Amino acid sequence: MEGFSGGWPADRVAYLARVTPWAEERTARMARGQKHPIYDFLFEYYSFRPAHLLRWTPGFGVVLEGATRADVPWSEFTLTDTGLLLPASAFPAHRRSYLEWAANYLGAVLAREPSFACLGLHEWAMVYRDPNVRHPYVPLRLSREETDAVVDSQPLRCTHYDAFRFFTPAAVPLNRWELTRVTTSDHDQPGCIHANMDLYKFAYKIAPFCPSSVVADAFEVARFAREIDMRASPYDLSGYGFESVRIETRAGREEYVELQRAVSLRAQPVRERLLHVYTRLLAECSTAG
Repeated sequence: MEGFSGGWPADRVAYLARVTPWAEERTARMARGQKHPIYDFLFEYYSFRPAHLLRWTPGFGVVLEGATRADVPWSEFTLTDTGLLLPASAFPAHRRSYLEWAANYLGAVLAREPSFACLGLHEWAMVYRDPNVRHPYVPLRLSREETDAVVDSQPLRCTHYDAFRFFTPAAVPLNRWELTRVTTSDHDQPGCIHANMDLYKFAYKIAPFCPSSVVADAFEVARFAREIDMRASPYDLSGYGFESVRIETRAGREEYVELQRAVSLRAQPVRERLLHVYTRLLAECSTAG
């Protein structure tokens, strides 16, 4: 089913006004050769580059009235009698199995009760009893012995494989679950900082079929979540203007849980919108054959 949009130029302008500062911030740092332990992650771990972020799309099934190919830089759009349209049938057939998996995954996580028991220890587990660190240009807040002691003092309850896989060998057996890629859908849950960051990945992985408004919402959640993630890490980010969440203290752990809940509350509506986009796209792809 097709919808029509005559107000799409204003939508595009609003979107670009929202995301351009994020993209320009990244490109300016790259031009200066500067690293940022929080925000670089959003363009390095995730594969959507600043130039990609600046390409607007209404998503599939919307006729952009009066638009020409010069207005939307995505080759998947087709010309109609009244403008441009991205049909669901343009989604690659070989990727439909991914759509099905992702829709099931998003639905499973959405239905699960959030857990706030991990206390942000995953970044600590990534440096536990290991001389190497993931951000060598940023100092640790505590000594190596004190950092290891924080991990020893609390149980590891990480539910997200893509955090767990970076644990040091000494930290892996300390986690409550032995996580694998295959069991991702069984363990990810809506309280997890990283599962909420990854909503951004689910948004851009089906670009341009996912509306840019959803991409921007997901990026905003990921940016906020990444800030909390690294503020609670063992790294000293004061040089970047960020105050640490000192999870080695009771007050810090309570603060982290409060912030983790805030991330989860922001993320759930985005997860719902993504699930709607995925299930609708999957249904229309199936109808189109």
